[in-house]
Amino acid sequence: MATAPDFEAVLAFAIKLAREAGALITASSSARSSQPNSSNADASKKNRVDLVTETDQAVEKYVAEAIAKAWPTHAFIGEESYAAGEIVEFTARPTWIVDPIDGTTNFVHFFPQVCISIGFCFDKKPVVGVIYNPFLDQLYSARVGHGAFLNESVRLPLSHPNPLALASLSDALIGVEWGSDRRGPIIEAKVHTFSRLAGDPKHIEGAVMAHSLRSIGSAALNYSYVAADWEIGCWSWDVCAGTIIAREAGAKVFGRGGKEWKDDDLMDHYFFVVRAIGDTSTETGAEAQNRIAKDFFKCAVEWDVVRLSLAL
Repeated sequence: MATAPDFEAVLAFAIKLAREAGALITASSSARSSQPNSSNADASKKNRVDLVTETDQAVEKYVAEAIAKAWPTHAFIGEESYAAGEIVEFTARPTWIVDPIDGTTNFVHFFPQVCISIGFCFDKKPVVGVIYNPFLDQLYSARVGHGAFLNESVRLPLSHPNPLALASLSDALIGVEWGSDRRGPIIEAKVHTFSRLAGDPKHIEGAVMAHSLRSIGSAALNYSYVAADWEIGCWSWDVCAGTIIAREAGAKVFGRGGKEWKDDDLMDHYFFVVRAIGDTSTETGAEAQNRIAKDFFKCAVEWDVVRLSLAL
């Protein structure tokens, strides 16, 4: 096994890099907004919903070059590199996993739920994460064993050190996403799941009528904001940083069908995360998280996601 780097130094570097990349993102947005025709999207992804811009590629190039200069022996996995045909190799080497702009569709439409996500893994385990929304100047960060923070000063969850109870899935605010794959069977599975989560059980069989559903267009920010969140079809760059931030904030991450999440699942495409829950006189917070997950997957309809060009 390679010698572990100083995770505190890695975190400080990632925070600085995220802020620098954020400045590139906001500058690009300002430049686009001043142009008569501000549709600057490249159609190389599979449909018009999953847009990619020149900014995506420029930001990833900036981040990758900065990492290579500071940490030349480390591996790098980026969304845009993968989209350009690079084979993803995830090994025990120190590895940076980056989404230069998560929420690209939001970015194109000037909707401010946009972030850069920088995750760092050692021995295949997420150990450092930074997610920065430059439009709202909100930076979420964590390193293993040292908690998660908003803007480096506010401990997460916001209810720390007394996380709120969660009596049932019906009392949850749930993050879901429509995603870019809108083929018939998949969109039907999503609609069926969403209707069960949000619908009135008097009229929809198996419904739980959660407080509400939220779809903000960014898996990384969903993890940062988490109450309960369900994602299928995401990639490691969408959730690597969010996973360590959520876990350090007391959340629990689950894999497909609600199984216990393992570090190797980072390269899978099935993620469900439940926020920190306070203990009660009858149930521990961990037991409550397991219960919420079990109830959620009674509502959920999952589907198979095909992996392409992944070397694990």
